[in-house]
Amino acid sequence: MEQNLLAVRVNESSFGYDIHSLVKAFYPECEVKIFDRGEPGRASGEGFPELEIDFAPDEIALVLSPKEGGEVFKKGVELSDGLQRAEIKNRLKRLVYEALSEFTGRTLPWGTLTGIRPVKIPMELLEKGKGQEEIAAYMRDVYYVSREKSLLSIEIAHREREMLSSLHCRDGYSLYVGIPFCPTTCLYCSFTSFPIASWKKKIGDYLDALEKEIDFVAESCGDKILDTVYIGGGTPTTLGEKELDRLLGRLRGSLDFTHVKEFTVEAGRADSITREKLRILKKWGVTRISVNPQTMKEETLRLIGRQHTVEQVREAFALAREEGFDNINMDLILGLPGEDDGDVAKTIEAVRELMPDSVTIHSLAVKRASRLNQWISQGINPLTDRADGARKSGTERVMEIASVGARSMGMKPYYLYRQKNMSGNLENVGFAVEGKYGIYNTLIMEDWQSIVALGAGSISKRIFEDGRIERCENVKDVAQYMERIDEMIERKRRLLILS
Repeated sequence: MEQNLLAVRVNESSFGYDIHSLVKAFYPECEVKIFDRGEPGRASGEGFPELEIDFAPDEIALVLSPKEGGEVFKKGVELSDGLQRAEIKNRLKRLVYEALSEFTGRTLPWGTLTGIRPVKIPMELLEKGKGQEEIAAYMRDVYYVSREKSLLSIEIAHREREMLSSLHCRDGYSLYVGIPFCPTTCLYCSFTSFPIASWKKKIGDYLDALEKEIDFVAESCGDKILDTVYIGGGTPTTLGEKELDRLLGRLRGSLDFTHVKEFTVEAGRADSITREKLRILKKWGVTRISVNPQTMKEETLRLIGRQHTVEQVREAFALAREEGFDNINMDLILGLPGEDDGDVAKTIEAVRELMPDSVTIHSLAVKRASRLNQWISQGINPLTDRADGARKSGTERVMEIASVGARSMGMKPYYLYRQKNMSGNLENVGFAVEGKYGIYNTLIMEDWQSIVALGAGSISKRIFEDGRIERCENVKDVAQYMERIDEMIERKRRLLILS
Protein backbone atom coordinates (compact mmCIF):
# COMPACT_ATOMS: atom_id res chain seq x y z
CA MET A 1 0.00 0.00 0.00
CA GLU A 2 1.30 3.42 -0.96
CA GLN A 3 1.24 5.69 2.09
CA ASN A 4 0.60 8.76 -0.04
CA LEU A 5 -2.17 7.26 -2.21
CA LEU A 6 -5.79 8.40 -2.24
CA ALA A 7 -7.87 5.92 -4.19
CA VAL A 8 -11.06 6.81 -6.08
CA ARG A 9 -13.15 4.07 -7.68
CA VAL A 10 -15.62 4.89 -10.46
CA ASN A 11 -17.77 2.99 -12.94
CA GLU A 12 -17.58 5.78 -15.54
CA SER A 13 -14.08 6.80 -16.61
CA SER A 14 -15.01 9.71 -18.88
CA PHE A 15 -15.22 12.07 -15.89
CA GLY A 16 -11.95 10.86 -14.39
CA TYR A 17 -10.05 14.08 -15.05
CA ASP A 18 -12.70 16.24 -13.37
CA ILE A 19 -12.85 13.98 -10.31
CA HIS A 20 -9.05 13.81 -10.05
CA SER A 21 -8.60 17.59 -10.26
CA LEU A 22 -11.14 18.32 -7.54
CA VAL A 23 -9.95 15.62 -5.12
CA LYS A 24 -6.39 16.79 -5.68
CA ALA A 25 -7.44 20.34 -4.71
CA PHE A 26 -8.55 19.04 -1.30
CA TYR A 27 -5.54 16.74 -0.92
CA PRO A 28 -2.59 18.40 -2.72
CA GLU A 29 -0.08 16.31 -0.77
CA CYS A 30 -1.54 13.02 -2.09
CA GLU A 31 -1.11 11.00 -5.21
CA VAL A 32 -4.72 10.73 -6.34
CA LYS A 33 -5.49 7.76 -8.59
CA ILE A 34 -8.72 6.84 -10.34
CA PHE A 35 -9.53 3.10 -10.54
CA ASP A 36 -12.32 1.28 -12.35
CA ARG A 37 -14.87 -0.13 -9.90
CA GLY A 38 -14.22 -3.63 -11.24
CA GLU A 39 -10.45 -3.30 -11.06
CA PRO A 40 -8.74 -4.82 -8.01
CA GLY A 41 -6.86 -1.67 -7.12
CA ARG A 42 -4.79 -0.51 -4.22
CA ALA A 43 -6.20 1.02 -1.08
CA SER A 44 -5.70 4.59 0.13
CA GLY A 45 -2.81 5.25 2.44
CA GLU A 46 -3.26 5.63 6.18
CA GLY A 47 -5.20 8.76 7.12
CA PHE A 48 -6.73 9.24 3.66
CA PRO A 49 -10.32 8.30 2.76
CA GLU A 50 -11.51 6.18 -0.14
CA LEU A 51 -14.14 7.37 -2.60
CA GLU A 52 -16.55 5.29 -4.64
CA ILE A 53 -18.63 6.98 -7.33
CA ASP A 54 -21.34 5.13 -9.23
CA PHE A 55 -23.10 6.53 -12.29
CA ALA A 56 -26.63 5.29 -12.99
CA PRO A 57 -29.12 6.61 -15.57
CA ASP A 58 -31.04 8.54 -12.89
CA GLU A 59 -28.41 9.20 -10.21
CA ILE A 60 -24.79 9.68 -9.25
CA ALA A 61 -24.06 8.02 -5.89
CA LEU A 62 -20.98 8.72 -3.78
CA VAL A 63 -19.61 6.82 -0.79
CA LEU A 64 -16.70 8.23 1.23
CA SER A 65 -15.10 5.77 3.65
CA PRO A 66 -12.53 6.97 6.20
CA LYS A 67 -9.61 4.55 6.59
CA GLU A 68 -9.58 4.87 10.35
CA GLY A 69 -13.12 3.52 10.67
CA GLY A 70 -15.06 6.75 11.21
CA GLU A 71 -18.47 7.66 9.84
CA VAL A 72 -19.14 6.65 6.25
CA PHE A 73 -20.47 9.52 4.12
CA LYS A 74 -23.13 8.71 1.53
CA LYS A 75 -24.42 11.31 -0.89
CA GLY A 76 -26.22 11.30 -4.19
CA VAL A 77 -27.54 13.62 -6.87
CA GLU A 78 -30.41 13.00 -9.26
CA LEU A 79 -30.03 12.98 -13.03
CA SER A 80 -32.89 13.58 -15.42
CA ASP A 81 -33.33 12.63 -19.05
CA GLY A 82 -31.76 14.88 -21.63
CA LEU A 83 -29.12 16.49 -19.40
CA GLN A 84 -26.13 17.81 -21.31
CA ARG A 85 -22.69 16.55 -20.40
CA ALA A 86 -21.69 19.97 -18.99
CA GLU A 87 -24.57 19.89 -16.50
CA ILE A 88 -23.83 16.29 -15.50
CA LYS A 89 -20.21 17.31 -14.88
CA ASN A 90 -21.30 20.27 -12.73
CA ARG A 91 -23.61 18.08 -10.63
CA LEU A 92 -20.86 15.50 -10.20
CA LYS A 93 -18.30 18.09 -9.10
CA ARG A 94 -20.74 19.68 -6.64
CA LEU A 95 -21.41 16.22 -5.19
CA VAL A 96 -17.69 15.47 -4.74
CA TYR A 97 -17.07 18.95 -3.35
CA GLU A 98 -19.89 18.70 -0.80
CA ALA A 99 -18.67 15.33 0.44
CA LEU A 100 -15.02 16.35 0.74
CA SER A 101 -15.86 19.73 2.25
CA GLU A 102 -18.05 18.08 4.89
CA PHE A 103 -15.43 15.40 5.58
CA THR A 104 -12.41 17.73 5.79
CA GLY A 105 -14.15 20.77 7.28
CA ARG A 106 -12.58 22.89 4.53
CA THR A 107 -13.81 24.98 1.66
CA LEU A 108 -11.90 25.93 -1.47
CA PRO A 109 -11.71 29.60 -2.54
CA TRP A 110 -12.56 28.67 -6.13
CA GLY A 111 -15.12 26.02 -5.20
CA THR A 112 -15.54 23.36 -7.87
CA LEU A 113 -13.67 25.34 -10.54
CA THR A 114 -10.51 23.53 -11.57
CA GLY A 115 -9.94 25.08 -15.03
CA ILE A 116 -7.23 27.63 -15.74
CA ARG A 117 -9.50 30.49 -16.90
CA PRO A 118 -12.21 31.23 -14.32
CA VAL A 119 -12.59 34.80 -15.63
CA LYS A 120 -14.30 33.36 -18.72
CA ILE A 121 -17.46 32.77 -16.68
CA PRO A 122 -18.06 36.40 -15.61
CA MET A 123 -16.84 37.59 -19.02
CA GLU A 124 -19.58 35.59 -20.77
CA LEU A 125 -22.21 36.75 -18.29
CA LEU A 126 -21.20 40.39 -18.71
CA GLU A 127 -21.61 39.97 -22.46
CA LYS A 128 -25.19 38.85 -21.71
CA GLY A 129 -25.84 42.01 -19.70
CA LYS A 130 -25.71 40.47 -16.22
CA GLY A 131 -24.80 42.67 -13.24
CA GLN A 132 -22.17 42.14 -10.56
CA GLU A 133 -24.44 40.74 -7.84
CA GLU A 134 -26.20 38.43 -10.28
CA ILE A 135 -22.86 37.07 -11.51
CA ALA A 136 -21.49 36.63 -7.98
CA ALA A 137 -24.64 34.75 -6.96
CA TYR A 138 -24.35 32.51 -10.03
CA MET A 139 -20.71 31.67 -9.29
CA ARG A 140 -21.62 30.91 -5.66
CA ASP A 141 -24.65 28.76 -6.42
CA VAL A 142 -23.32 26.87 -9.43
CA TYR A 143 -19.61 26.54 -8.61
CA TYR A 144 -19.39 27.32 -4.85
CA VAL A 145 -16.88 30.11 -5.53
CA SER A 146 -16.22 32.42 -2.57
CA ARG A 147 -17.57 35.95 -2.79
CA GLU A 148 -14.03 37.34 -2.64
CA LYS A 149 -12.88 35.33 -5.67
CA SER A 150 -16.12 36.02 -7.54
CA LEU A 151 -15.71 39.78 -7.13
CA LEU A 152 -12.03 39.56 -8.11
CA SER A 153 -12.88 37.70 -11.31
CA ILE A 154 -15.71 40.14 -12.14
CA GLU A 155 -13.40 43.13 -11.60
CA ILE A 156 -10.82 41.59 -13.94
CA ALA A 157 -13.47 40.69 -16.54
CA HIS A 158 -14.59 44.34 -16.67
CA ARG A 159 -10.98 45.47 -17.12
CA GLU A 160 -10.24 42.85 -19.76
CA ARG A 161 -13.28 43.88 -21.83
CA GLU A 162 -12.09 47.48 -21.77
CA MET A 163 -8.53 46.53 -22.73
CA LEU A 164 -9.43 44.15 -25.53
CA SER A 165 -12.02 46.45 -27.09
CA SER A 166 -9.26 48.49 -28.73
CA LEU A 167 -7.57 45.49 -30.39
CA HIS A 168 -8.02 44.17 -33.90
CA CYS A 169 -9.36 40.85 -32.68
CA ARG A 170 -10.71 39.58 -36.01
CA ASP A 171 -8.42 41.23 -38.56
CA GLY A 172 -5.26 41.24 -36.44
CA TYR A 173 -2.85 38.95 -34.61
CA SER A 174 -0.22 38.91 -31.90
CA LEU A 175 3.26 37.42 -32.09
CA TYR A 176 5.15 35.31 -29.54
CA VAL A 177 8.86 34.56 -29.92
CA GLY A 178 10.33 31.92 -27.61
CA ILE A 179 13.97 31.96 -26.47
CA PRO A 180 14.26 28.64 -24.59
CA PHE A 181 17.55 29.31 -22.80
CA CYS A 182 18.24 30.15 -19.16
CA PRO A 183 21.35 30.61 -17.00
CA THR A 184 20.08 27.69 -14.86
CA THR A 185 16.82 25.78 -14.44
CA CYS A 186 14.87 26.88 -11.37
CA LEU A 187 13.65 24.30 -8.87
CA TYR A 188 9.96 24.82 -9.69
CA CYS A 189 10.24 25.28 -13.45
CA SER A 190 8.86 22.94 -16.13
CA PHE A 191 9.02 25.32 -19.09
CA THR A 192 10.98 24.36 -22.13
CA SER A 193 14.38 25.80 -21.22
CA PHE A 194 17.97 24.75 -21.77
CA PRO A 195 21.18 25.87 -19.99
CA ILE A 196 22.63 28.65 -22.10
CA ALA A 197 26.19 27.50 -21.41
CA SER A 198 25.56 24.24 -23.30
CA TRP A 199 24.11 25.99 -26.34
CA LYS A 200 26.38 29.02 -26.80
CA LYS A 201 27.81 27.71 -30.05
CA LYS A 202 24.36 26.91 -31.47
CA ILE A 203 22.60 30.23 -30.77
CA GLY A 204 23.36 31.47 -34.30
CA ASP A 205 21.74 28.34 -35.74
CA TYR A 206 18.71 28.83 -33.51
CA LEU A 207 18.33 32.41 -34.73
CA ASP A 208 18.62 31.15 -38.32
CA ALA A 209 15.59 28.92 -37.69
CA LEU A 210 13.68 31.76 -35.99
CA GLU A 211 14.36 34.04 -38.94
CA LYS A 212 12.83 31.46 -41.27
CA GLU A 213 9.69 31.57 -39.14
CA ILE A 214 9.74 35.38 -39.08
CA ASP A 215 9.92 35.42 -42.88
CA PHE A 216 6.94 33.08 -43.01
CA VAL A 217 4.92 35.42 -40.79
CA ALA A 218 5.85 38.40 -42.96
CA GLU A 219 4.67 36.49 -46.02
CA SER A 220 1.46 34.97 -44.65
CA CYS A 221 0.22 37.69 -42.29
CA GLY A 222 1.27 40.78 -44.22
CA ASP A 223 -2.32 41.90 -44.70
CA LYS A 224 -3.15 41.53 -41.01
CA ILE A 225 -2.60 44.06 -38.22
CA LEU A 226 0.06 43.19 -35.65
CA ASP A 227 -1.19 44.30 -32.21
CA THR A 228 1.36 42.97 -29.70
CA VAL A 229 4.76 41.28 -29.70
CA TYR A 230 6.05 39.24 -26.77
CA ILE A 231 9.54 37.72 -26.53
CA GLY A 232 9.59 35.17 -23.71
CA GLY A 233 11.29 32.00 -22.68
CA GLY A 234 13.34 30.88 -20.97
CA THR A 235 15.22 34.09 -20.46
CA PRO A 236 15.53 36.12 -23.69
CA THR A 237 18.32 38.27 -22.28
CA THR A 238 20.59 35.22 -22.02
CA LEU A 239 21.25 36.04 -25.67
CA GLY A 240 24.44 38.00 -26.18
CA GLU A 241 24.29 41.63 -27.23
CA LYS A 242 24.95 40.93 -30.91
CA GLU A 243 22.43 38.08 -30.94
CA LEU A 244 19.75 40.18 -29.24
CA ASP A 245 20.38 43.04 -31.66
CA ARG A 246 20.17 40.64 -34.59
CA LEU A 247 16.82 39.17 -33.46
CA LEU A 248 15.13 42.48 -32.70
CA GLY A 249 16.44 44.07 -35.88
CA ARG A 250 15.10 41.19 -37.96
CA LEU A 251 11.65 41.45 -36.32
CA ARG A 252 11.45 45.22 -36.88
CA GLY A 253 12.79 44.95 -40.41
CA SER A 254 10.47 42.15 -41.53
CA LEU A 255 7.15 42.96 -39.83
CA ASP A 256 4.93 46.03 -39.81
CA PHE A 257 5.01 47.52 -36.29
CA THR A 258 2.83 50.52 -37.19
CA HIS A 259 -0.08 49.45 -34.99
CA VAL A 260 1.83 47.57 -32.27
CA LYS A 261 0.47 48.66 -28.89
CA GLU A 262 2.90 46.67 -26.76
CA PHE A 263 6.34 45.23 -27.42
CA THR A 264 7.49 43.12 -24.48
CA VAL A 265 10.79 41.41 -23.77
CA GLU A 266 10.84 39.26 -20.68
CA ALA A 267 14.30 40.27 -19.50
CA GLY A 268 13.75 38.10 -16.47
CA ARG A 269 16.80 37.31 -14.40
CA ALA A 270 18.83 40.14 -13.01
CA ASP A 271 22.13 38.42 -13.83
CA SER A 272 21.29 38.43 -17.54
CA ILE A 273 20.57 42.18 -17.74
CA THR A 274 23.26 44.66 -18.78
CA ARG A 275 23.13 48.32 -19.68
CA GLU A 276 24.09 47.56 -23.26
CA LYS A 277 21.30 44.99 -23.64
CA LEU A 278 18.81 47.49 -22.24
CA ARG A 279 20.01 50.04 -24.78
CA ILE A 280 19.52 47.51 -27.57
CA LEU A 281 15.96 46.87 -26.37
CA LYS A 282 15.33 50.60 -26.31
CA LYS A 283 16.88 51.09 -29.75
CA TRP A 284 14.39 48.67 -31.31
CA GLY A 285 11.33 50.13 -29.60
CA VAL A 286 10.68 47.63 -26.80
CA THR A 287 8.04 49.22 -24.54
CA ARG A 288 7.69 46.72 -21.71
CA ILE A 289 10.19 44.52 -19.87
CA SER A 290 10.30 42.25 -16.83
CA VAL A 291 12.84 42.11 -14.02
CA ASN A 292 11.73 39.00 -12.15
CA PRO A 293 13.13 38.24 -8.70
CA GLN A 294 10.39 35.70 -7.66
CA THR A 295 11.41 36.49 -4.07
CA MET A 296 13.54 39.09 -2.32
CA LYS A 297 14.86 36.59 0.24
CA GLU A 298 18.49 35.69 -0.36
CA GLU A 299 18.32 32.16 1.07
CA THR A 300 15.33 31.26 -1.10
CA LEU A 301 17.03 32.51 -4.26
CA ARG A 302 19.90 30.10 -3.60
CA LEU A 303 17.56 27.21 -2.80
CA ILE A 304 15.51 27.56 -5.98
CA GLY A 305 18.61 27.75 -8.16
CA ARG A 306 18.74 31.42 -9.15
CA GLN A 307 22.32 32.62 -9.30
CA HIS A 308 21.69 36.30 -8.66
CA THR A 309 21.33 38.26 -5.42
CA VAL A 310 18.65 40.60 -4.16
CA GLU A 311 21.07 43.48 -4.67
CA GLN A 312 21.50 42.51 -8.32
CA VAL A 313 17.72 42.72 -8.74
CA ARG A 314 17.78 46.26 -7.36
CA GLU A 315 20.71 47.19 -9.61
CA ALA A 316 19.07 45.74 -12.76
CA PHE A 317 15.83 47.57 -11.99
CA ALA A 318 17.68 50.86 -11.46
CA LEU A 319 19.58 50.39 -14.75
CA ALA A 320 16.29 49.88 -16.60
CA ARG A 321 14.87 53.08 -15.14
CA GLU A 322 18.05 54.97 -16.03
CA GLU A 323 17.72 53.75 -19.63
CA GLY A 324 14.20 55.16 -19.86
CA PHE A 325 11.94 52.11 -19.34
CA ASP A 326 8.68 53.27 -17.84
CA ASN A 327 6.79 49.95 -18.00
CA ILE A 328 8.60 47.36 -15.88
CA ASN A 329 6.98 44.21 -14.51
CA MET A 330 8.20 42.08 -11.60
CA ASP A 331 7.17 38.43 -11.12
CA LEU A 332 6.79 37.03 -7.59
CA ILE A 333 6.01 33.48 -6.45
CA LEU A 334 4.12 32.78 -3.22
CA GLY A 335 4.59 29.49 -1.36
CA LEU A 336 8.29 28.99 -2.16
CA PRO A 337 10.14 26.46 0.03
CA GLY A 338 10.90 27.71 3.52
CA GLU A 339 9.03 31.01 3.21
CA ASP A 340 6.36 32.14 5.67
CA ASP A 341 3.98 35.09 5.87
CA GLY A 342 6.73 37.35 7.17
CA ASP A 343 9.04 36.53 4.26
CA VAL A 344 6.29 37.35 1.77
CA ALA A 345 5.59 40.65 3.54
CA LYS A 346 9.31 41.55 3.38
CA THR A 347 9.43 40.73 -0.35
CA ILE A 348 6.40 42.94 -1.01
CA GLU A 349 7.96 45.80 0.96
CA ALA A 350 11.24 45.45 -0.96
CA VAL A 351 9.32 45.57 -4.25
CA ARG A 352 7.33 48.58 -3.05
CA GLU A 353 10.61 50.46 -2.56
CA LEU A 354 11.35 49.96 -6.27
CA MET A 355 7.81 50.83 -7.44
CA PRO A 356 7.50 48.76 -10.61
CA ASP A 357 4.66 49.48 -13.02
CA SER A 358 3.19 46.00 -12.66
CA VAL A 359 3.56 42.94 -10.47
CA THR A 360 2.54 39.43 -11.40
CA ILE A 361 1.80 37.35 -8.32
CA HIS A 362 2.06 33.59 -8.81
CA SER A 363 0.97 30.89 -6.40
CA LEU A 364 3.54 28.10 -6.50
CA ALA A 365 2.43 25.19 -8.67
CA VAL A 366 4.22 21.85 -8.37
CA LYS A 367 4.83 20.98 -12.02
CA ARG A 368 5.17 17.33 -13.05
CA ALA A 369 8.43 17.91 -14.94
CA SER A 370 10.06 20.18 -12.32
CA ARG A 371 12.98 19.28 -10.07
CA LEU A 372 10.73 20.18 -7.13
CA ASN A 373 8.29 17.42 -8.07
CA GLN A 374 11.18 15.00 -8.47
CA TRP A 375 12.35 15.87 -4.95
CA ILE A 376 8.84 15.32 -3.57
CA SER A 377 8.52 11.95 -5.35
CA GLN A 378 11.79 10.91 -3.68
CA GLY A 379 10.45 11.83 -0.25
CA ILE A 380 12.25 15.19 -0.04
CA ASN A 381 9.63 17.91 0.36
CA PRO A 382 10.99 21.39 1.12
CA LEU A 383 7.41 22.70 1.19
CA THR A 384 6.57 20.82 4.37
CA ASP A 385 9.36 21.60 6.77
CA ARG A 386 7.06 21.89 9.80
CA ALA A 387 6.55 19.04 12.23
CA ASP A 388 2.87 18.64 11.27
CA GLY A 389 3.74 18.36 7.57
CA ALA A 390 1.85 21.54 6.66
CA ARG A 391 3.16 24.15 4.28
CA LYS A 392 4.76 27.20 5.83
CA SER A 393 3.03 29.42 3.28
CA GLY A 394 0.83 29.18 0.23
CA THR A 395 -2.37 30.05 1.98
CA GLU A 396 -4.99 32.67 1.31
CA ARG A 397 -3.21 34.81 3.90
CA VAL A 398 -0.05 35.24 1.79
CA MET A 399 -2.12 36.01 -1.31
CA GLU A 400 -3.89 38.67 0.71
CA ILE A 401 -0.55 40.14 1.83
CA ALA A 402 0.67 40.30 -1.77
CA SER A 403 -2.60 41.64 -3.18
CA VAL A 404 -2.91 44.38 -0.56
CA GLY A 405 0.72 45.29 -1.24
CA ALA A 406 0.11 45.55 -4.99
CA ARG A 407 -2.99 47.72 -4.50
CA SER A 408 -1.04 49.95 -2.09
CA MET A 409 1.29 50.71 -5.03
CA GLY A 410 -1.69 52.05 -7.00
CA MET A 411 -2.12 48.84 -9.02
CA LYS A 412 -5.30 47.08 -10.08
CA PRO A 413 -5.78 43.42 -11.07
CA TYR A 414 -6.07 42.96 -14.83
CA TYR A 415 -5.60 39.25 -15.57
CA LEU A 416 -5.89 35.96 -13.73
CA TYR A 417 -5.26 32.32 -14.41
CA ARG A 418 -4.92 29.09 -12.47
CA GLN A 419 -2.76 25.97 -12.81
CA LYS A 420 -2.78 22.39 -11.65
CA ASN A 421 -1.51 21.66 -8.12
CA MET A 422 -1.40 25.30 -7.10
CA SER A 423 -0.43 26.19 -3.57
CA GLY A 424 -3.54 26.76 -1.46
CA ASN A 425 -5.81 26.13 -4.48
CA LEU A 426 -5.27 29.81 -5.30
CA GLU A 427 -4.43 31.70 -8.50
CA ASN A 428 -1.97 33.83 -10.42
CA VAL A 429 -2.92 37.50 -10.71
CA GLY A 430 -1.40 40.34 -12.69
CA PHE A 431 -1.58 43.81 -11.11
CA ALA A 432 -0.61 47.04 -12.87
CA VAL A 433 -0.98 50.78 -12.63
CA GLU A 434 -3.45 52.42 -15.01
CA GLY A 435 -2.21 52.39 -18.60
CA LYS A 436 0.45 49.71 -17.95
CA TYR A 437 -1.68 46.59 -18.15
CA GLY A 438 0.01 43.71 -19.97
CA ILE A 439 -2.06 43.31 -23.13
CA TYR A 440 -0.42 40.09 -24.34
CA ASN A 441 -0.83 38.50 -20.91
CA THR A 442 -4.55 39.07 -21.19
CA LEU A 443 -4.73 37.82 -24.77
CA ILE A 444 -3.01 34.54 -23.95
CA MET A 445 -5.67 33.87 -21.30
CA GLU A 446 -8.69 34.93 -23.31
CA ASP A 447 -9.41 33.53 -26.76
CA TRP A 448 -10.00 36.85 -28.48
CA GLN A 449 -7.22 36.96 -31.04
CA SER A 450 -5.01 34.60 -33.04
CA ILE A 451 -1.45 34.25 -31.79
CA VAL A 452 1.42 33.21 -34.03
CA ALA A 453 4.15 31.61 -31.94
CA LEU A 454 7.75 31.10 -33.03
CA GLY A 455 10.59 29.11 -31.47
CA ALA A 456 11.06 25.74 -29.82
CA GLY A 457 8.14 24.62 -27.66
CA SER A 458 5.83 27.47 -28.70
CA ILE A 459 2.14 26.97 -29.50
CA SER A 460 0.25 28.96 -32.14
CA LYS A 461 -3.51 29.28 -32.03
CA ARG A 462 -6.01 30.49 -34.58
CA ILE A 463 -9.35 31.97 -33.57
CA PHE A 464 -11.89 31.41 -36.35
CA GLU A 465 -14.79 33.77 -36.96
CA ASP A 466 -17.26 31.18 -35.66
CA GLY A 467 -15.33 31.01 -32.35
CA ARG A 468 -13.63 27.73 -33.17
CA ILE A 469 -10.03 27.44 -31.94
CA GLU A 470 -7.27 25.33 -33.44
CA ARG A 471 -3.65 25.06 -32.35
CA CYS A 472 -0.33 23.77 -33.62
CA GLU A 473 2.86 23.21 -31.69
CA ASN A 474 6.54 23.53 -32.44
CA VAL A 475 8.64 20.69 -31.09
CA LYS A 476 10.19 21.39 -27.67
CA ASP A 477 13.67 20.03 -28.25
CA VAL A 478 15.97 22.77 -29.59
CA ALA A 479 18.01 20.48 -31.84
CA GLN A 480 14.84 18.94 -33.30
CA TYR A 481 13.34 22.40 -33.82
CA MET A 482 16.32 23.57 -35.84
CA GLU A 483 16.50 20.34 -37.82
CA ARG A 484 12.76 20.27 -38.58
CA ILE A 485 12.16 24.01 -39.04
CA ASP A 486 10.62 23.58 -42.50
CA GLU A 487 8.13 21.11 -41.04
CA MET A 488 7.28 23.61 -38.24
CA ILE A 489 6.60 26.30 -40.84
CA GLU A 490 4.44 23.95 -42.89
CA ARG A 491 2.33 23.21 -39.78
CA LYS A 492 1.70 26.93 -39.42
CA ARG A 493 1.02 27.32 -43.11
CA ARG A 494 -1.85 24.84 -42.86
CA LEU A 495 -3.29 26.61 -39.83
CA LEU A 496 -2.31 30.24 -39.74
CA ILE A 497 -2.63 31.74 -43.16
CA LEU A 498 -5.29 34.06 -41.79
CA SER A 499 -7.67 34.50 -44.69
